Amino acid sequence: MDRRTFIGTTLATAAALSTGAVTAAAAAPRATGAEARERPLFLGTYTSEPGGGTGIGLATYDDTTGAVTRTGTLTGVSNPSYLALHPSGRTLYCVNEEQPGGVTAIALSPDGDHRVLGTRDAGGAGPCHLSVHPSGRWVLSAHYTSGTVAVHPVGASGALGARTDLVRHSSPPPGPGQAGPHAHQIVTTPDGGHVLAVDLGTDSVYTYRLDPTAGRLRRVSYASLRPGAGPRALTFHPSGRFAYLANEVDNTVVVCAYDPASGRLTPGEPQSTGTKPGVTSYPAQLVVTGDGRFAYLANRGDNTLARYAVEQSGARLRLLDTVAVGGDFPRHLALAPSQRLLFAANQRSSTVSVFRVDGLTGELALVGEPFAAPVAVCALPL
Repeated sequence: MDRRTFIGTTLATAAALSTGAVTAAAAAPRATGAEARERPLFLGTYTSEPGGGTGIGLATYDDTTGAVTRTGTLTGVSNPSYLALHPSGRTLYCVNEEQPGGVTAIALSPDGDHRVLGTRDAGGAGPCHLSVHPSGRWVLSAHYTSGTVAVHPVGASGALGARTDLVRHSSPPPGPGQAGPHAHQIVTTPDGGHVLAVDLGTDSVYTYRLDPTAGRLRRVSYASLRPGAGPRALTFHPSGRFAYLANEVDNTVVVCAYDPASGRLTPGEPQSTGTKPGVTSYPAQLVVTGDGRFAYLANRGDNTLARYAVEQSGARLRLLDTVAVGGDFPRHLALAPSQRLLFAANQRSSTVSVFRVDGLTGELALVGEPFAAPVAVCALPL
């Protein structure tokens, strides 16, 4: 069963960035005038798998047509399976999904001359997700194999400092079929008051408070999913009061209420992922449109994307339909900042599918042929 995840971060400040090749091609020129609709696209890959990439894939995409153009590869990073952007837009971070694992910082340059600032020991095995705290001062990472989460400080240059905390999910005990904890995601809540860590192995979502000075995590509560659910990744509604959780093992989606005062997450009833009966889907991740009206789920085993209507101010998801992803094993989804395009990184077909998003109905329409990208497992459109 595939175990690694998703969630990318995009910010308006990143619009000033241009991407180009660092090793495989000459740096791409900055678009001007009518060509300014060309935007940067970073691709996370596995470098250790057969047919895998050689680093972070670099490309541009046309925000109107959805056409993707490869511009090169940022080498010098191993198994960069998940990517996140600093709020300043000047630094990119990736996990190095290995044993032992690492987290790497990359200085971004408008001329495409991106530079690896260095790698820090993650403190755990198999890091599969990371995020940047909204303050820009901390990078949080989740490690699947060791069931741990960690905190690293961010220096003035964007480089990472020595780890300030490492927490292992020791309770509750592992769920059915699990040998131990498997931390799959760590994110800051929209209000900034808490940090949530999703653990597939213990069927739990942990709530922490982050000490803004010392960079240490203090657990305040945890939410239990039904045994064997295998929670993988959650995504918040724009209101900040509800989060949508994809359960990888039991093939369900759950709407969770979030209380900003206590940080407590309260899961609702499991819902369908829209997959065909008997199909083991391993749902990967949900994304929500900026207006909060629609949500999309990546169904890996079914090779579909499910479309949901978001109702009751975020409290309810209603399944509308599914659409073929046009590739194999959609691992990660990301909406372009404009909300006009949706990207799906298809791990087993080594492609990225691009969909046009209908702003009124939320319907998805595949744009051309999927873009070839070796073992693509994360897409970060800026």
